[in-house]
Amino acid sequence: MTERPVVAVLFGGRSSEHGVSCVTAGGVLAAIDRSAWDVLAIGITHEGRWTLTSADPADWQIVNGVMPAVPDADHTVLPPSQAGSTTWRVLGDDGVARPLAQIDVVFPVLHGPFGEDGTVQGALELVDVRYVGAGVLASAIGMDKEYMRAAFLAAGLPVTPAVVLRPGQTAAGSASEIAALGLPVFVKPARAGSSMGISRVDEARALHAAIAEAAKHDPKVLIERAVVGREIETAVLDTPQGIRVSLPGEIVTGGEHAFYDFEAKYLDESNVQLLCPAPLPEDVVARVREVAGAAFRAVGAESLARVDVFVSEDGTVTVNEINTMPGFTPTSMYPRMWAASGVDYLELVSTLLETALQRPLGLR
Repeated sequence: MTERPVVAVLFGGRSSEHGVSCVTAGGVLAAIDRSAWDVLAIGITHEGRWTLTSADPADWQIVNGVMPAVPDADHTVLPPSQAGSTTWRVLGDDGVARPLAQIDVVFPVLHGPFGEDGTVQGALELVDVRYVGAGVLASAIGMDKEYMRAAFLAAGLPVTPAVVLRPGQTAAGSASEIAALGLPVFVKPARAGSSMGISRVDEARALHAAIAEAAKHDPKVLIERAVVGREIETAVLDTPQGIRVSLPGEIVTGGEHAFYDFEAKYLDESNVQLLCPAPLPEDVVARVREVAGAAFRAVGAESLARVDVFVSEDGTVTVNEINTMPGFTPTSMYPRMWAASGVDYLELVSTLLETALQRPLGLR
């Protein structure tokens, strides 16, 4: 036993972003100061089983283009059975539950549905477990692009025109609204990330195939007008001293990537360049950072988020989306923007953990 606080890194999960979550976990596990924290790795399998797994960052790397995955095990990790307890247990296949550890804070690096969308956050809130990241409502809004856009609009932030196809609705039923968007458009799963299932449509005949591809990830689909402008990102960090916004970064893709798709993000980084700070006039930089902070507050986010915007030739800033649990490997855009802003990866992870440990339980 030590007097160090115990952090559990929670990752994997049931979404199509399982592998991305595992890679993010590898980065976080490598960055936690083991002299200050005792670390446990809790992986959630594709089927949804919570397991005690390797805390070695080397086990969670992309190898030969293959994403890692949480292996199945002969036990299930159980969170505390009641509020006020910090004791986690392990339930063996023999049906006996044994104590695992007293866990002080959870770092859930889950991406996509069943983890980033408020579900895990709600489970942790029920038993008063402190965790890194946004709460239930902000996580849910940040995951669903339809309601994210509604929150931005309510806060007076500019967003791109879009049409939502809910489960059971077809493009034919919204033909006039879709036609009014013009071309090109982006077709996206409404509740997915990591650019999963996103297609750029330049010709009307390609629309149905793009909708079908998005629907593989989510029965609710967003069709969004393409914005002529530069893709700019910012990183937001919530600290006890207030919200901090990084210098903006710009993603420049090359090769065969028409936009910043999944392959560009994780499998072909040689054709991706991050310019940080982005080469923008000072007044535009100020506006981008202002909008990022406003977007963070609009959804009620906590802890961290990445805010993506478009900047047009005349300097107009349009919000694209907020990601309440962005990719967090050392090469991910969120930590790289903070590094360019004077906060290195180790300091960033420490700040997130320490802030989560101090965050009040319950309503806040």
